[in-house]
Amino acid sequence: MKKIFVVDTNVILHDPTAILRFEDNEIVLPIAVIEELDRFKKQPEMTGRNAREVSRTLDQLRQEGHLTTGVALSNGGTLRVALGDRQTLGTLPPELSGDLADNSILAVGMQCKQQCQCPVIVVSKDTNLRIKADALGLNAEDYETDKVDVEELYTGTTEVFVNEEQIAEFFKAGTLTLDREFLPNQDITLIDSVNPSHTALGMAKGASSTIVPLIELPKLGVSRIQPRNREQRFALNLLLQDSIKLVTLVGKAGTGKTLLAIAAGLQKVADEKLYTRLLISRPVVPMGKDIGFLPGDINEKLTPWMQPLYDNFDLIFGTQDTSEKPGHWRRGHEELIEMGLLQIEPLTYIRGRTIPKQFLIIDEAQNLTPHEVKTIITRAGEGTKVVLTGDPDQIDNPYIDAASNGLTYLVERFKHEPLAGHIILAKGERSSLAERAAALL
Repeated sequence: MKKIFVVDTNVILHDPTAILRFEDNEIVLPIAVIEELDRFKKQPEMTGRNAREVSRTLDQLRQEGHLTTGVALSNGGTLRVALGDRQTLGTLPPELSGDLADNSILAVGMQCKQQCQCPVIVVSKDTNLRIKADALGLNAEDYETDKVDVEELYTGTTEVFVNEEQIAEFFKAGTLTLDREFLPNQDITLIDSVNPSHTALGMAKGASSTIVPLIELPKLGVSRIQPRNREQRFALNLLLQDSIKLVTLVGKAGTGKTLLAIAAGLQKVADEKLYTRLLISRPVVPMGKDIGFLPGDINEKLTPWMQPLYDNFDLIFGTQDTSEKPGHWRRGHEELIEMGLLQIEPLTYIRGRTIPKQFLIIDEAQNLTPHEVKTIITRAGEGTKVVLTGDPDQIDNPYIDAASNGLTYLVERFKHEPLAGHIILAKGERSSLAERAAALL
C-alpha cells in the first residue's frame, strides 16, 4: 500500500535530495514549507544553498505538471504542494491555533488523513513537532535515510589470535595471510594465543586476507610527534599511507585527532613534498550562544574559530613559550602561510573549488551534514588526500545528531572502499584531568 509522507522544511534543508528518498510513495509539501524556503534562501551558509537548490528543483517539476495535483518523480513517486485548509486548521486544539508553520504542517497532515485511507506519516527532524503530531494521532517519524547505528559504528580495527609461529613469520617475511577476510585497510593486532603479551601490529592490504606491517615512523617522530598508544599508531599509519586518499579519525576530546592529522600533513607537505599545500578547514559553528559579529579583517575574524588549530601548531613547533618578544611565539604556522605551504580557512569558501594535490584536513567534521560532507569530498582533485576528524558526542549543529551527522555517515559508507581508512581513538592523551572529564562528564 502506498503511503503519504508530509515533509517538514528541516528535512529538505538537511538533504535537498530528500524528495527522491521516499520510493514510489506520495510526498506532500505544505505551502508553509514553501514559505519557509523563501525565508531561508537568503542565508549565505549551506542552509541557504540547500533552500535555493530545493526551490530550483520544485520550479523544474512545476514545468512538468501542476504541483497542486501532483507531479511524477523519477523514482516512481509523486510530489504535490498542499494548501492549508482553514477548516482543518480550526479543528486543531486551541494550544495549536495560529499561523505557525508547524501548525500548518500538522493541519495538512490531518487533512491528508481525512481524505485518504492510506497511511499518513509526518516526517520531521523537529522532535517537538513529532511529539505534537503523535498527540494528534498522526504517525510521525524522523528522517533516517542517512542515519547510522552509532553503537555499531565501524571501529577500523580488530584483534586476531594466532600462534607464535605465525607472528614470527609476520616479522620475518613482512606479510601474513590468514584464512579470513578483512575490510580494506583495517588495522589489525595479532595476539599470541598462548602468550597474549606477545603482539604485532599490522594492516590489511587493501580488501584481502593479507596483513602487512605498519609504516616505520621517523626516529624523531612525525613532525616531532610520537604516538602514545596503539590507536594513535594506527592513525599515523593511515595518515602516512599515500595510497589511502580518505582518512576518518573519530574520538572523544583529547585523543589527538587533530594533532596527528596536522603532524602527518606537515610531514607530507614540508618534508616529503608530496603535496603542494596543507589546507585546513573547519565549520564555523559556535558552542553555546553566538557572540555576534567580530571586528577586524578576515584573519582577525577567524582567529577565535581557528585558535584550536593554532594551538596544535604551537605544540608541534614548540612555540608555546611566550617569554620571547611579543608576536614571536606564533611564527611557526605564520611562516608556513607566508611560504604558501599552509592555508587555513572556513568551510564557507570551499564550495565550487577544485583542490588538486593538497593535504586537506576537515576538523570538527561532526558538525557537518551528509550533504555538506559530500560537497567537500567532491572538491578533491587529482592527488589530494582528505582527512576528516571529529567527535560525534560533541555536536553543536542543532539540525544533526550523533547518528545523522556527515562524519559517521561517511565512515559507514566508505568502510568497504580500498582508498579509505578509518580508526576510532579511544584513549585521551591531552591530560589526566581531560581524560577523567571526558569519561565522567
